[in-house]
Amino acid sequence: MSAPLRLVLFDVDGTLVDSQGSIVHSMTTSFQAVSVPVPTREAILSIVGLSLPHAIARLVPEQPLSVQNDLVEGYKEAYHAHRLDLGAASSPLYPGAREAIEALYAVPDVLLGVATGKSQRGLDALIEAHGLEAYFVTRQVADHHPSKPHPSMVQTALAETGVDPACAVMIGDTSYDMDMAAAAGVRGIGVTWGYHDRSALTAASCIIETFDQLPNALAGMWD
Repeated sequence: MSAPLRLVLFDVDGTLVDSQGSIVHSMTTSFQAVSVPVPTREAILSIVGLSLPHAIARLVPEQPLSVQNDLVEGYKEAYHAHRLDLGAASSPLYPGAREAIEALYAVPDVLLGVATGKSQRGLDALIEAHGLEAYFVTRQVADHHPSKPHPSMVQTALAETGVDPACAVMIGDTSYDMDMAAAAGVRGIGVTWGYHDRSALTAASCIIETFDQLPNALAGMWD
């Protein structure tokens, strides 16, 4: 009897790539352009993972919707320009990320995907910049779903791949990732190298501190 198909979903910002420099730069540029006080670095990184309109609304709930919309558009423009300036260097892969992706991709019954608060344009550009086009069979982005922690991204990835929730896992650095996984009925692996503190990852099934620990974490879930 063949092994069941398994699905490993990765968050992107704070999990696969360290994009905090681009995020803070773009948020700062956007806020300065409309003369709104720039949030602290800590506040900016706390909303990474949310879809952009939700992130802005959480940062400046007191601002009218028109200003929030201007901030969203300003961020998109600044991020796009920053990426064009720096290329892949604007969001470098974390140590061990590429090796982890390649090792999992080599396993016949494992499918890989991403579930990210990025836009389709942003994700496609990132994947191309790092030469990762071949690896992910399902790519869920903010353009097509409610913001994390709504389970829509995970549910759609499961539907697209035909994988049972019991055979799927979500890997991410934020409480939004772990809460999304729980809401979708899949297990979550929290990572400590991203933008939320370890103490925020309470919904995770387990927590890892380096990509080297991922194979054992997955084996423990699936054996």
